[in-house]
Amino acid sequence: MTKEENEKRISHLKTIVASMPGKPGSYQFYDKDNTIIYVGKAKNLKNRVSTYFHKEVDRFKTKVLVSKVHNISYTVVNTEEDALLLENSLIKKYNPRYNVLLKDGKTYASICVTNELFPRIFKTRTINKRTGTYYGPYSHISTLYALLDIIKKIHKPRTCHFPITQEGVNNGKYKACLEYHIKNCDAPCIGKQSYEEYQENIRQAKEILRGNTRHVSKILYEMMLKKAEELKFEEAEELKKRYLLLDNFCAKSEVVSYSIADVDVFSIVEDDSHNTAFINYMHVKNGTINQSFTFEYKRKLEESNEDILLSAIPEIRERFKSTAKEIIVPFALDWQLRDILFLIPQRGDKKRLLELSEMNCKQYKFDRLKQSEKLNPEQKTVRLMKELQTKLKLDKLPYHIECFDNSNISGSDAVAGCVVFKGMKPSKKDYRKYNIKTVVGADDYASMQEVVRRRYKRMMEEGVALPDLIITDGGKGQMSVVREVVADELGLDIAIAGLAKNDHHRTNELLFGHPVEVVGLDIKSELFHALTRIQDEVHRYAITFHRDKRSKHALHSELDDIKGIGPKTKEALMQHFKSVKRIKEATLQQLTEVVGKNKGECVYHHWNSPTESSPAPFQERKD
Repeated sequence: MTKEENEKRISHLKTIVASMPGKPGSYQFYDKDNTIIYVGKAKNLKNRVSTYFHKEVDRFKTKVLVSKVHNISYTVVNTEEDALLLENSLIKKYNPRYNVLLKDGKTYASICVTNELFPRIFKTRTINKRTGTYYGPYSHISTLYALLDIIKKIHKPRTCHFPITQEGVNNGKYKACLEYHIKNCDAPCIGKQSYEEYQENIRQAKEILRGNTRHVSKILYEMMLKKAEELKFEEAEELKKRYLLLDNFCAKSEVVSYSIADVDVFSIVEDDSHNTAFINYMHVKNGTINQSFTFEYKRKLEESNEDILLSAIPEIRERFKSTAKEIIVPFALDWQLRDILFLIPQRGDKKRLLELSEMNCKQYKFDRLKQSEKLNPEQKTVRLMKELQTKLKLDKLPYHIECFDNSNISGSDAVAGCVVFKGMKPSKKDYRKYNIKTVVGADDYASMQEVVRRRYKRMMEEGVALPDLIITDGGKGQMSVVREVVADELGLDIAIAGLAKNDHHRTNELLFGHPVEVVGLDIKSELFHALTRIQDEVHRYAITFHRDKRSKHALHSELDDIKGIGPKTKEALMQHFKSVKRIKEATLQQLTEVVGKNKGECVYHHWNSPTESSPAPFQERKD
């Protein structure tokens, strides 16, 4: 498209916007093929649509959308609610490219109550509304089975697949099956249970599926009392068993006060990239949560959480056929729905409901993240590096990280270790050990400076790629001495961070910057655990090197200092004399008898000065 054509297009669109009314409604954007690519809603059509064509629009995705628009249409309605519902129906009908997308590819289980003469109740994943009434879907299969189990115990619906007719029952066409004999069914097929009684049981079962368990419990209690008054004690006892079963089920399933009659709860969280939002929906009836579902919405433009939640509420309520007049939400919504009260609870049972919904939402987000990272392990690595880059405000991704640690005992056998992590994984071939050469005594700061200086001077000389981030196993002091070498002395621009410990010697802070500041990082987060793994690895590496060095000194024998004898001679001497002390005290003749004349003289003269009459000690011949 040429510049003149684009200016003509914009002029045409602005003319449409200028003639729009200042009333609520829905607007539609069309592309060059006259296909709807975006559907929106507005309290004031003219004001809302005109914002797309302001010069100061700085959202990249919005600019892309506007560049595709060639025509605009709109529909005026009477109320905000009608605008919201119209937008929802148009999105479902046209599935526009740039509207927020509900990612719901799963088929969840529902409960079906059939339309038969003697209805059956069972789990299904196939919805055919001609065959019966459906309740659900249920995202947690355990909830579905719990409902089916309590209905089976209390109301005993038939499980057979026979197409039972009243004529067949009257003519004795059917026989009682095993379910009747084990008391799981009252056999309406052979007339043991009347049609009216069976239908009453199904009606009560439907009330339980709707969440009206307290209502059914009250009905059973009243029926029990009535039978007792009529002196029908066996029937009263059977009703009592049903009542107690349902009462126990209510007690287990109730998570809030059953004074909460009929409420919808919505919460929303977004992923770290802000491209996806997760919305949890819960329906509470008589204190029982009978629906809990989390949906994933994919942002196409920079829609706010309020926009996504507003679009989702009518769609989700329609899907679950909710008629609740009260909706609990996490923040204020700038829209009104007819006869609906939006509530942001501050305390009490409703506040706990909202917190429970948010917890489910965050758990769903966490599970999805783990699932995707399991399929693509590199995704987790990149996510952690990006998170670290964001936290430290680095210019580039910290792919190459190096960490240093010193180890000594009162200054003896002083060593240091350097571990290298690439892509948040240890690169063991790049690990380095250092013997401290220029520092006397236990001076950790001077030792750290020596090691860092040796490390990066050599890397500069060899032209090896320098790290993106240096992590010190210590606080501000360690960071300061490393910076003196890296930045001031060597002139290198490498980010330096520190992991500081608390009084209990546990890492609890990530430090960064100059001057040094504490980086806000949850010590329970994955990133913090990844950083402490790096710290633990360098500590292990340095300690192991230090122990190996100490062990060599501890195992050093005085026999190792005698020139002219080897391991086998030392072994023969120790086997015969049992200790170095006895070897020292042995005579030349005794030594000669064990290892021979020449080697015996070498050992003897190592501790005893030779006299003039004594033969010269054995010397290795040099050809």
